[in-house]
Amino acid sequence: MSSDIEHHPGGSPAAPAGGDNKYKSVQQNLKTLGRAMDMAVSELTALQVRQRMNSGRSEDAAVRIAHAELDPKFVEMVNLVSVALGGAAVEVRKLNETAHEVSGLTDEARRTHARLYEALDDIRSSRPERTPKPGFFNR
Repeated sequence: MSSDIEHHPGGSPAAPAGGDNKYKSVQQNLKTLGRAMDMAVSELTALQVRQRMNSGRSEDAAVRIAHAELDPKFVEMVNLVSVALGGAAVEVRKLNETAHEVSGLTDEARRTHARLYEALDDIRSSRPERTPKPGFFNR
């Protein structure tokens, strides 16, 4: 069975970075993840609003069918739908908060990565000569 992960000495896996410049690849991947999380926050917010509206509509429908003196089991079923939609909205809110947190952490990671490695990348990228891989001189 083949794997896309390359195993390196020291036990830490490294996935292919898509080109020679791994710094820029990491920065791009973090930007992509941050944008995806920002989009998820927007979509989850809209979903939560729709679920709350549908929960309210379902509750209103239960009241209307109760006033119409339909069988109580239908009133109960519609009420259960309303409660389920309200519960789902709460869970979507929690997921939304998590996506928002991941978005912030991704931005923080991108800034920290840039602070730590941007200068090194600038030096390595501007040289015509190849430079040794990180850790070469630690032997």
